Amino acid sequence: MTDRGVYVSALELFSLGIGPSSSHTVGPMRAGAMFRERLAAAGDLERVTRFVVRLQGSLAATGIGHGSPDAVIAGLRGLQPETVDPDLVHGEWDRLDTGDTIDVDGVAMTKHDIVFAPFSRHDGHPNSLVLTAEADGETLLSETYLSIGGGFIERVGDPETDAANGDAANATTASDEDPATPQLRHRYASIAELMDVVGERRIADIAWEDEVALHGAEKARAGLDLIWSEMRSCIERGLEGQGVLPGRLGVKRRAAEGLRKLRERDGCDTAEEALALYALAVNEENAAGRRVVTAPTNGAAGVLPAVLYFATVPGGFDPEAIRTFLLTATAIGSVFKANASISGAEAGCQAEVGSACAMAAAGLTAIRGGSVAQIENAAEIALEHHLGLTCDPVGGLVQIPCIERNAVAASTALTACRLALLGDGTHVVPLDTTIETMRQTGADMSERYKETSTGGLAVNVVEC
Repeated sequence: MTDRGVYVSALELFSLGIGPSSSHTVGPMRAGAMFRERLAAAGDLERVTRFVVRLQGSLAATGIGHGSPDAVIAGLRGLQPETVDPDLVHGEWDRLDTGDTIDVDGVAMTKHDIVFAPFSRHDGHPNSLVLTAEADGETLLSETYLSIGGGFIERVGDPETDAANGDAANATTASDEDPATPQLRHRYASIAELMDVVGERRIADIAWEDEVALHGAEKARAGLDLIWSEMRSCIERGLEGQGVLPGRLGVKRRAAEGLRKLRERDGCDTAEEALALYALAVNEENAAGRRVVTAPTNGAAGVLPAVLYFATVPGGFDPEAIRTFLLTATAIGSVFKANASISGAEAGCQAEVGSACAMAAAGLTAIRGGSVAQIENAAEIALEHHLGLTCDPVGGLVQIPCIERNAVAASTALTACRLALLGDGTHVVPLDTTIETMRQTGADMSERYKETSTGGLAVNVVEC
């Protein structure tokens, strides 16, 4: 563990992006933008006459359905997922597939400039892409990027990436870190150590102190408020969305119609079915390629916002409660990311929806007055009942079973919270043990069930 510890800032874990996938859309866009920046820094951007994109592993297997080619092209144009208009991203691959060319800073890209290599895998992660820039046949720059889940990327050759992948020759140690880099207030490598650090305080208090250390109080508070504002907006947009989602499956949006029926039945939308509709709303927006918040991924983006919206809408949106929820979820999710995975391509959907469910259960238990032990218990219950969950999206689209899965997981998070609050926090299986079990299960899981669409529902559902 480095001096920065395992904590990932909420402003990074909950990042703004576009659908349908944080690892297949947001990550590749960031990789393309970073590659462009490095070309520009070397003074070579204007010399480029050809870009070549090689998508490997899961990025190749389900890249078209996830919008990966469009995302890389957007990144090479300098667009960023936090600010880009989604309409400027989607549809470029369709143009290439019909034989057209597209312009990237004066470089005409063709279909042959994007190579799909599903059986090529980098040792560092199943989601890898190689970006190459040429000038009249001469290679100016060629780099490999790993999209490790949640929109996070690593460039192979960076010291931290090589250290994580076991390349001791290129790795630096914690003592080599820039002393000017903001350091965390608290160090812990497991949930047990986090609970020891917290003591009689709250998990959210510890997370807040780390946010302040990294960003300062003003930026941290504004960042948390923006995260919630975007989550809430996504739910409310999704609850108005109509029509059929993109792709050949013809999946119909259901959130808006479901809410209408609920209001006709009850005269309000506070019934527990509304929780599921909130999650559907987010993931329908994600499947439509609109703006969402990674929580901790796009494929699992509906769980946390739905639970938080459901918990706060009856009494109004209290800013402190919302920050407590997000900070608690961040601390728990950081340990998941460090000790297991939040990537479906690495560990199946247990890593995405399972992690999101546990984070939501922890956050909900916190704002409902649960003790640290009860929060840990709630997260363990939620994760335990997602162990072994596969990622086998039908047609390579983040729609079936992904959208409904978020709704079910939101309900599970609520149940886990209720069970934990009925007890005193004492239970048999520690959360750390469940996290390690998730890691082991992911390592044992066949690649067919890790976002490749080569097993499970993906091959047993007939596409019409």
